[in-house]
Amino acid sequence: MLSDPIFILSVIGMSSCVIFWMKDTIKSSEEENFITSNISTVATLFGLMMLYSIFINAGDLGIILFIGSIIAFLVLVVGVVIGNSSIIQTSRGYFIPIFLIFVLRTFIYEPYQIPSGSMLPGLQKGDFLVVNKNSYGLKVNRTGKSFVIKNDPKYGDVVVFIPPHNPVPYVKRLIGMPGDSVRIINKQIFINGKAISREFIETETTTITKRYRDSSGNITTRDMDVTIDLYLEEHGNKKYITRNIRGENIQYPSEWTIPSNHYFVMGDNRDNSNDSTKDVGFVPRDNFFGEADYLFMTWECWTCMPYFSRVGKIN
Repeated sequence: MLSDPIFILSVIGMSSCVIFWMKDTIKSSEEENFITSNISTVATLFGLMMLYSIFINAGDLGIILFIGSIIAFLVLVVGVVIGNSSIIQTSRGYFIPIFLIFVLRTFIYEPYQIPSGSMLPGLQKGDFLVVNKNSYGLKVNRTGKSFVIKNDPKYGDVVVFIPPHNPVPYVKRLIGMPGDSVRIINKQIFINGKAISREFIETETTTITKRYRDSSGNITTRDMDVTIDLYLEEHGNKKYITRNIRGENIQYPSEWTIPSNHYFVMGDNRDNSNDSTKDVGFVPRDNFFGEADYLFMTWECWTCMPYFSRVGKIN
């Protein structure tokens, strides 16, 4: 992302706006030119360019906070050197909160909202999670190598990552490590020939909405009554409940060998999850940016009221 021309141009533009503002402040002139009178609008346009670059390159808002902290600090230093109280007060007012937010969000915790039901029944669409950003190493961007603390994901972790094919965060259960052989037979998972321990809990019935694409490419939806089997699964040191829909996703036994420096992930809602068994594929180590630690709120839609009855640590 740092080599993206749009991102580079936006940084240069934002820096130029700051320089023009400083020169105008130092001069203390009441005479305004086009740039100084429209500097807020110009800075906003460059800011939008930066956000666009971060989105298309799977970047992180932490990059903006990091660059903003550096710029605000440099402006503060210049203000101190030249003894301009207006520059000192303004830059300090930006630097302190931006830097604190940068440290908190980049290296400690980041909020994340689940966009789908792939982790049912434990986690549902609309859940807000607290992602521990130092679980698997510290880094400014969401993807890339960690520069310190290189802990690896463990079996059973609820991991948050950027898939290789889509610049949007996913949350899944970590099933397989590099070098593992993963085999699925009748929805039972085997790691290196050994079945993951699971215990049947109960059966329930519910209605789900399925999407179908017809021969002309049109997508239609249909409600279906289904039977669901719930299992208590134990993998690594984690225990969690998985959800299997009877009659769904019936296929021949499948087996994968995980390549070096990659991982295998699945949703707890096994028959309704886009994961390593489907389009996501193997997840590179550098694409993990944290472990989901806590659920702190559920907000299912914009017109719904958020609620906190399910707050707690994530298994």
